Amino acid sequence: MVHLITELSKYTMIILFALYTYQCFSSLKRNVDPERQARKFQKQVVYMYLFHLNAYAVMVLATKNMDLIKFYLEQVAFFAAVQICYALFYKRVSKLIVNNMCMLMCIGFVMLTRLSYEHAVKQFAIAVISVAATMLIPFFISRLKFIRSLTWIYALAGITMLGVVAVLGAVSHGAKLSFSVAGVTVQPSEFIKIIFVFFVASMFYESTEFSQVVKATIVAGLHVVILVISKDLGAGLIYFIAYMVMLYVATRNLYYFGGGMLCGAVASVAAYFLFHHVRVRVVAWQDPLAVFENAGNQVSNSLFAIGTGGWFGMGLNQGMPYKIPEVKQDFIFSAVSEELGGIFAICLVLVCASCFLMFLNIAMQMKDFFYKLVALGLGTIYGFQIFLSIGGDIKCIPSTGVTLPLVSYGGSSLLSTMIIFSVIQGLYLLRERGEEEFLRPRKKAARKSGQTGAGRTKARQKPQERGEKPKGRKGGGAAYEETIHGTKVQDFD
Repeated sequence: MVHLITELSKYTMIILFALYTYQCFSSLKRNVDPERQARKFQKQVVYMYLFHLNAYAVMVLATKNMDLIKFYLEQVAFFAAVQICYALFYKRVSKLIVNNMCMLMCIGFVMLTRLSYEHAVKQFAIAVISVAATMLIPFFISRLKFIRSLTWIYALAGITMLGVVAVLGAVSHGAKLSFSVAGVTVQPSEFIKIIFVFFVASMFYESTEFSQVVKATIVAGLHVVILVISKDLGAGLIYFIAYMVMLYVATRNLYYFGGGMLCGAVASVAAYFLFHHVRVRVVAWQDPLAVFENAGNQVSNSLFAIGTGGWFGMGLNQGMPYKIPEVKQDFIFSAVSEELGGIFAICLVLVCASCFLMFLNIAMQMKDFFYKLVALGLGTIYGFQIFLSIGGDIKCIPSTGVTLPLVSYGGSSLLSTMIIFSVIQGLYLLRERGEEEFLRPRKKAARKSGQTGAGRTKARQKPQERGEKPKGRKGGGAAYEETIHGTKVQDFD
């Protein structure tokens, strides 16, 4: 009976998550009615809770562990609190980002509970602390203006913290990644990448002259070099790509971008010959079955798990994901594919992609150049980390030991991703307030001229509507200019 319920439940979970994913992209359409948009987000929340209930009901039936019921109820209360807090404190927040953040954490809790109940409880505790710690970040980001002037403080903090890890950090899988404080393990590179983005944005906000680019490149190179010395090459690659994207967008200079990518390619070849563990990972990527007993064990078992799951998966508690070393951190996508299926895994990628697209959308719509670069940099870090994590699991690229944000086990990764999402929410609020400030003078002018909100008075009609010839620049209407966050913006009727 339990096997039958598990078999049926996997199809239910796939359908619920597919419906959730559809709403992600449906809500990205332009000019959608606000009430209809709100209903889409409400449906997403319902799908998430139904998936969550389905998953834990199956695990309780399969394991007979009654502690899971209490753990499930605690998670329900947690997700409800997150939704309510954002709705109360930030009425204009991006509901899509909030929903996706909760959904990804929900999938992470389900899979970690399946793999290790103790680790799931620890991850849940870190999630609660992370939400509490980051709840005020959107407010500060949307209000404080001096953060753009802390350029060299960002640089000094980043280089100092990375240097401490390089000297005193504990070695894990051949790399110095973390150190312990009062029994709590911290991986500073997860947090410094956020500071790094603020540093680069501050530098290019001040100027994009050649001398400024040289100074920014030297400091960015110091970050990457220290990570290479620590043998944390996955983090170094993320920093490098984020810098190159921000450099190109800020300067629009293809020579800078091409030269930087060429230097990155040369550095990759050098890393192959300098570091033994890099050669091991490349060999495992080229032919994992040939070195199955040693270097290829992880990648081979990851591919076996994905292939065994097929399109519809084995069902929760029906697979063997524990055969994959480091499955909770680096290869959780393989566990998802094995037990929940390839369709579910593809939807997971699409949900992550919808977050990335939302980040880029916010970056493109920001008027202030500093905030535009911050949104772009954080979006690049998030998107590229997803690519590295999933790409290593499916043998698209050599494994880099990078976690899947909000899904994999890891306190530093979870907290840093929550900070990124909170900063993006702050930028979204800033953009919304900027639009409101831009429209407010025009609304006041409309009220003074007798406009009541239904239609336009003659004073606010387009010249063409009044039967007059259009004035202003050639081919357009009259231009209205406002200043938003120090940037002049023109709106044309």
